[in-house]
Amino acid sequence: MALAENIKAKRLAKGMTQEELSGMVGVTKMSISRYEQGVTVPELYIALDIAKALGTTVEKLVNENFLPEETNK
Repeated sequence: MALAENIKAKRLAKGMTQEELSGMVGVTKMSISRYEQGVTVPELYIALDIAKALGTTVEKLVNENFLPEETNK
């Protein structure tokens, strides 16, 4: 579930709302919410747009840990 957690963590770190991100990506706010909850996984082309909007790559969203240290415990 790293992708879901990392989308949310990166979005929050950028000070963006789900609505702002959804507008940049071209999906609904509900879609962003479902991606962040791990309910659904974005299609690759959407994941690429999410990564671009967040200033990162899909590989980093999948593999890296963007969560602050205090929430990793």
